[in-house]
Amino acid sequence: MPSSATPPDACRAQPRQAAFAAWLGSALEYYDFFVYGSAAALVFPRVFFDASSPADATLLSMATFGVAYAARPVGALFLGHFGDRVGRKKIMVFTLVLMGLSTFLIGCLPTRAQAGGLAPVLLVLCRILGGISAAGEQASASSMTLEHAPQARRAYFTSFTLNGTQAGQLLATLVFLPVAALGDDALLSWGWRLPFLFSVVVAVVGYVIRRTLKEPPAFTRQAAADGVDRMPLVALLRGHWADVLRVVGGALVASVSTVFTVFSLAFATGDQVGMDRTFMLWVGALANLVALGAIPLWAVLSDRIGRRPVFLVGAIGSAVLMFLYLWAIAAGSCPLTALLGVLAFGVVYSAANGVWPSFYGEMFPTRVRLSGVAVGTQIGFALSGFAAAFAARIAGPDDDWAAVALFTAALCVPPVIAALTARETHRVPTDRLGHRAGTAVRPVTADSEPAPGR
Repeated sequence: MPSSATPPDACRAQPRQAAFAAWLGSALEYYDFFVYGSAAALVFPRVFFDASSPADATLLSMATFGVAYAARPVGALFLGHFGDRVGRKKIMVFTLVLMGLSTFLIGCLPTRAQAGGLAPVLLVLCRILGGISAAGEQASASSMTLEHAPQARRAYFTSFTLNGTQAGQLLATLVFLPVAALGDDALLSWGWRLPFLFSVVVAVVGYVIRRTLKEPPAFTRQAAADGVDRMPLVALLRGHWADVLRVVGGALVASVSTVFTVFSLAFATGDQVGMDRTFMLWVGALANLVALGAIPLWAVLSDRIGRRPVFLVGAIGSAVLMFLYLWAIAAGSCPLTALLGVLAFGVVYSAANGVWPSFYGEMFPTRVRLSGVAVGTQIGFALSGFAAAFAARIAGPDDDWAAVALFTAALCVPPVIAALTARETHRVPTDRLGHRAGTAVRPVTADSEPAPGR
């Protein structure tokens, strides 16, 4: 309960402030992340890799996009550990600064023509730093917001974390539109660098915003009453390993985003289909614009009917619509591509995207929540991050889009299983989350130590 000295209006404002800070920080962070996705599809095959073999260059470029996802589980182990020990705020500030720095450095890198094989090595190193940063971003932001939110509106408030990532992707796409419209000479020499260099501004703004955050009451109360675990990861794996596995499986639904954002862009603008790259960027922008409205609406619905049914709509629906979306691209139909792209990614995929921050976070108690969400999601996201590279390999030189759609649908099966086997938590009191029915709230033990500053 808040202190009696805390004004009621301030108490009511805290969930909104936390949601806005999470939204803005995630938007700024994922602007950096998705700028790379556009560049990996449109520019990097010719700038950092051997352009004499376009198919191999595209495959290697897609793989560098996945490298950041491979680094995420390592980052999740460290950032989850410290987030449950020292608090959510410090991790949120750290991840933003690291992401901004790594993205700015990409804009400064020499090309393959200038530095030979060293250029792609430096690119991969920057991507690893970005992956470590992203490992803690959504977990810390969603944990912060969930622990501030009113019990009956947890999904709505936590959905703003993912709403922010869609805004970041939209901003990244809009920034890339004028860059993509440049002639090849300008684009490949200096134009591609501009969105990356702009990230220094993004990092400064995000740092100022996140420094004003306060730790959520749920975390400070739990730390004051029970202390903090010396080894949150040990406690997590000892008592909540099944839910960690569910989150890993559920997070594979992110493969839909990777295929939509990276593979379909390269597929549509390749030699066999030949769609205009500016048009395809606009399809992504429109889908993300629609998602900004759809995500909180799906979250509100899940606050009423539950997390599981809404998540299942997103996972199953995305698997079906991927076939139609890639078919429309292969047919060269711009109207159908735009319509199905917005429907698939802007509306249906948003059902899963809108509820997973609350769905996953509610599986764990406060003392290991950030670790549980970070480790589970980042292992799943690491596998999803390579979906674009696998899709490019599966499609092959003949651009077999049906095989890619089947591959993406198969990756939606684990999320469906995870949702069907998970508890429904939308009506569980916040202080009972992560505790099985009939169990007592964890007392102080020898595995705990006082919170910092006590």
